[in-house]
Amino acid sequence: MTLKLCLLGSGSSGNCTFIGTGTTRILIDAGLSARKTAERLTEIGERAEEINAICVSHEHGDHIAGIRVLQKNHGIPVYANGGTLDAILRDSKQAGLECRRFTTGAPFAIGDLMIEPFSVPHDAYEPVGFVVRAGALSVGVVTDIGVVTGLVREKLRKCQAVVIEANHDETLLHEAARPWSLKQRIRGNQGHLSNRAAAALIAEIAGDGLQHLFLAHLSADCNSPHHARTAFETLLSGAGHTHVTVRLAGADGVSEQVILEG
Repeated sequence: MTLKLCLLGSGSSGNCTFIGTGTTRILIDAGLSARKTAERLTEIGERAEEINAICVSHEHGDHIAGIRVLQKNHGIPVYANGGTLDAILRDSKQAGLECRRFTTGAPFAIGDLMIEPFSVPHDAYEPVGFVVRAGALSVGVVTDIGVVTGLVREKLRKCQAVVIEANHDETLLHEAARPWSLKQRIRGNQGHLSNRAAAALIAEIAGDGLQHLFLAHLSADCNSPHHARTAFETLLSGAGHTHVTVRLAGADGVSEQVILEG
């Protein structure tokens, strides 16, 4: 069994993660436009019409902007939990969207992938992270989270690859020309993880099995690739986890691709 992982885009302008086996291909979120999603899939040797499902983490626009047109153009099923689905369908831009409902905490199958949604703290109606399993392989995806919980630690602990939010550097956020209320929201328990908080999580839960780490949802003006990479590599090295490869994902193009084997 092999499992392919690539971030098609990650940031406040749109988030979309591709995960696939030889027979099943899914997207976690579809916050890029449908056209851009299809173009970036082509870049990594995939086709939009062969995507089996879009699994939605929450209803914010940078995670759902392309779902209706992708479904209309390519017939892709969209999966969301009750709270997220209700929020999406209140948006007139999503008129005509058909969704399949999953239950947070209850795994469900799409082809040969098992999808396990779990609750995360964020300022949305029913936000989730995902663990996606293919046989003995597993990928954890948590791209919007305000604070680390015991459940998040438990779900990510045995993954071979993790996509984790590294939204901001605390000093850069403090110095940014942003309203104080927005800074408070970002730093709050329903906001976004800092480099330091996310790196501490990974340093705590990383075992011998964790091979690949993608840093996602970096703020354009409150973070930088250098700040994010340095925070993670410093804490991982200090914890003895030099075997973990750190990769960055951005908004302007696809990330590196990794192939898990097992």
